[in-house]
Amino acid sequence: MPDSPAGPPTPPIPLTELLAREELGLRRIAGPDRADLLWVHTSEMADPYPYLLGGELLLSAGVLLTDAETDADTYVARLVEAGAAALGFGVAPVHDTVPEALVEACDRHGLPPLEVPPGTPFTAIARAVWRLMAEARHRELRRVTRAQQALAAAAARPDPVPAVLHQLAVQLEGRVVLLTAEGGELHAAGGPPPREERAALVQLSRVVSTDRRPSPASATDTLDGTQLAAYALDGGQGLALALATPRRDPGVHTVAGIAVVLLALLTAPHQGADAAGRSAALVRVLLGASPQEVAPLLADDGALWTVVHARRADGRAPDRLTAGALGASLGSPLVDAGPDTVRVLLAGPGGATAQTGWILGASAPCPATALPAADTEAASRPGPRGGDPRPAGHAPHGHRRPGRADPCRPGRGPRPRAAGPAHRAAGRDAALLAEPARQLGPDSRGPQGPPQHGPPAHRPMRDAAGEGPGRHGRAHGAVGRAALTSRRDHR
Repeated sequence: MPDSPAGPPTPPIPLTELLAREELGLRRIAGPDRADLLWVHTSEMADPYPYLLGGELLLSAGVLLTDAETDADTYVARLVEAGAAALGFGVAPVHDTVPEALVEACDRHGLPPLEVPPGTPFTAIARAVWRLMAEARHRELRRVTRAQQALAAAAARPDPVPAVLHQLAVQLEGRVVLLTAEGGELHAAGGPPPREERAALVQLSRVVSTDRRPSPASATDTLDGTQLAAYALDGGQGLALALATPRRDPGVHTVAGIAVVLLALLTAPHQGADAAGRSAALVRVLLGASPQEVAPLLADDGALWTVVHARRADGRAPDRLTAGALGASLGSPLVDAGPDTVRVLLAGPGGATAQTGWILGASAPCPATALPAADTEAASRPGPRGGDPRPAGHAPHGHRRPGRADPCRPGRGPRPRAAGPAHRAAGRDAALLAEPARQLGPDSRGPQGPPQHGPPAHRPMRDAAGEGPGRHGRAHGAVGRAALTSRRDHR
């Protein structure tokens, strides 16, 4: 078969779908019952081989096929060599029936011959094929759109890498695995592959993750009717996505390409100047520098830091890819994935926002010298579950934590809280993440100065399980009313 350009941007049309169009009256009279059509071409040449791309339904009335006994076998052999998918033979005006020698040659070479009745123009067949292609293309676009939405939603989950792989396996009805450059399995979905299949996938992954440059972005193979493919993930870690699917078509490649982009973003380390700064900070710490000396290398706004402790809401242990995705959501590459807890360092005065699927606890913003104490504070502050709009580490409305020393202000006691409108505005701000609260009563006076009040208590929000405030919520409301009454008394 001659070298051919890529096929059309449509899925191939099964021959059975064309035969099902009753208005055409086509009939398969020999050869295999399965074939995929990519094009329609009409030719009366004795040897159309030079003009075929492969995958054609070739239509002919046999004008030059005068000596069927002699010419049929050579004619069909050349069509098969060119990659033709099927032969449509028009009955009349040249031949009253499809020549028996042509039927036998088609059966011998595995090319399905179709009988085209006299009342069916070749253009009607071509139009039917193009219409089927348009319908198939529309179905494929809808399929790809659904897969893209499902993969994007999976990438937003707290465990994005396993979720994307699971959704990819569902969409492709196959098996997927994320492999390291050495062939080790990081995550898999769709069931365990047979031993031979897994070995073939590992081999393909090594083709695309090789150190040689340039290396292919993808590689494909077939094993016992199963379509195998491997895709390199850009990011410098040598990771590869390997697939085993029951079929290979443009839609499979498109959906896999979407997953490759998402996985590359989720697994790639931060590059460029940020990585250089972190590397320099690590070297200086190992050589004896203090935290405050290397903090400016880790962030432009490195004067204050917040320590975040995060645990999976479902109780499962976090892995390094899931921990990295959490750090990206919080806006920091400084992540430590422990056996049960992920620790994240956030630069700047801002706090951490709630993350779906995670339970967060956060310290108050503090200088680098107080990070060990902030780490202890974050561990003791169980924050809201994901989906709660309050900042992590923020106390529920109506509760106030007992006064205690601020780890970022050693020996100075609890940070005083201002009263009045500025205080009410601060109560709505994420900066409350950093503030130790004082015990709230209807009239809580400090040892000196005017009375101090916490922010007004609001109606308690429903928690992640959908439970209402109940008895404690009513108590919180009473505290809030007492606080408002006290505030009016002091105006």
